[in-house]
Amino acid sequence: MTSSTIFSGVSPISLPPAPTGGNSPLTLRDMLFFIRMRWLWIAATTFAFLVLAGSYVLTAEPTFVANTQLVIVPQVSGSEAQRAFAEDAFIEGQLEIAKSSDVVGGTVTVLGLDTDPDFVDQTPSLQDRAKNWLMGASSEPDTASQEAAGAGPRDRQPQQQIEDGRIRDRAIATLLNMMGVRRIGSSTIIEISAAASTPQKAVDIADTLARQYIQKNIAMKANASRQYSEWLTRFVSEQQRGLAEAASALASFTSNPRDQFKLAELQSATDARRTLYENTLNQLTEAKQRITYPVSDATIVSRATLPLSKARPRSTLIIAFAAAVGLGVGFALALIRHAGDRRIVRPNQIADAGGLPFVTLLATSRTSNGHSARFLAAGTGSSTAAAYPVIPGMAELSATVVGLRRKRRVVIGIVAVNPGGGASTIACELAVLSSISGAQTLLIDAAAQKSSLSKSIAPHSSTGLVDVLDNGELIRTAALPLTPTLKFLPLGKVVAVSPAIRLSSRRTQLSFAELKKEFDAIFVDISAFSASPDANAIAPELDGVLVVTSHGHTSIDDTMHVIETLRNVGAEILGAIINHAPKRIES
Repeated sequence: MTSSTIFSGVSPISLPPAPTGGNSPLTLRDMLFFIRMRWLWIAATTFAFLVLAGSYVLTAEPTFVANTQLVIVPQVSGSEAQRAFAEDAFIEGQLEIAKSSDVVGGTVTVLGLDTDPDFVDQTPSLQDRAKNWLMGASSEPDTASQEAAGAGPRDRQPQQQIEDGRIRDRAIATLLNMMGVRRIGSSTIIEISAAASTPQKAVDIADTLARQYIQKNIAMKANASRQYSEWLTRFVSEQQRGLAEAASALASFTSNPRDQFKLAELQSATDARRTLYENTLNQLTEAKQRITYPVSDATIVSRATLPLSKARPRSTLIIAFAAAVGLGVGFALALIRHAGDRRIVRPNQIADAGGLPFVTLLATSRTSNGHSARFLAAGTGSSTAAAYPVIPGMAELSATVVGLRRKRRVVIGIVAVNPGGGASTIACELAVLSSISGAQTLLIDAAAQKSSLSKSIAPHSSTGLVDVLDNGELIRTAALPLTPTLKFLPLGKVVAVSPAIRLSSRRTQLSFAELKKEFDAIFVDISAFSASPDANAIAPELDGVLVVTSHGHTSIDDTMHVIETLRNVGAEILGAIINHAPKRIES
């Protein structure tokens, strides 16, 4: 008997019989009940995900991003449509040039990133190893160094160069992953962004990438002008020889003119050669000027500035994502737990499965008092109702029992499925309320396994139920009067066979039929079904049995086993009581 627990409410629920065939639709009430029952699972899972996300946000190395903007002046001509298409193609080409290995490698060399631990990590990450494995490449960075260890002195220098080249390539690959180049809208402005572990490093990388891109652009234009100049030089030499030959032919023909038409032809050819030579010479001069004074197609319009906040990790986004995932996973786990949970948490579980006429919820709350204030001391002569602390709401359950009594079901047994279910407390309370209503009531302690009622109400009684079974006349002295309308028959000293089994033999001096003549209501406290066979033995002798379960602890399978077993032996199950229900469930 749980003496440290008091009932805070009771809500008897009369449920209709379960519909045959089909499943009941999911209602809002079912969903709210699910949330009330499993909110701890959802909250715990969400909290766990938030803790993981918070740990990552706090421990992850921050990344800062700086941006440098450049304007590109495309050198295109033609119609408006042709220029638009040519500009797009030109800018796309410039974007690829900005991401070329020459530009990135020059930045690595200028800033010394091949010696920076952020860019040269000798231990590849799990992601890098996965990429290398999928691409069929070796993920071990020290292969070359292992080969160099076994090489001779002559091969050490080439091996070191190879190793340095690999380190530089790794730095270039890392920088390529940490930079970005994009065109801003449909304008001719491009933006170079760089990420780094510190704001200043990000600024240096972005500006250096821009400068290296401009230098690459200048070098490409100078190289093109140089190649054009070399071709023009050869072409000028050819034109010079042709002009000399034409001038010589004209001079020789002029000294001895025989045909005026031939003379005009030679004069025209010589003038054409001279004009072509002069134009080619002018183009050569311009090409050499472009080599000497090259001009880039891009100009920096906005240098990188120190970022005020980190770009990664995005704390708000990560926390929000973790919360959403945690809620989803929490709901999934709660649904799995709810679907596989066979514990009794709702009245309709028993009502539908067992076809019971009523199921009652009893809510409980803890008190600091270690002993129950509800048990009456033996010999109390007070007849006032104030002597019995009525449990809030227990009157409704008592009214249900009164209704059963009108049908001449006056001997009621209370049995719990498992020990600790509170059957003794419920039997005592029903007896108290029945006596308060004016009915002559007898409370019998037949719980041989754990006689909580006898220990609490009559700990010093000398005779009890065991003695009355041998001598029926002792009922007058063994039944202790607690109030004018309530008597209590303690268990007594059990020697071998429990009183419940002896009563089932119908060979004892005590008969329920004789007790009914004196008492209006008789309540029998029986040992828990799982701890003793007493319930199977005595249940057929009673007018009805109330089965007591514990909310959130007793399984529906165990409860149905008790109900079906008692029915098989001929007992009538009046209803069930779900004890220890939380207030939120009872409400």
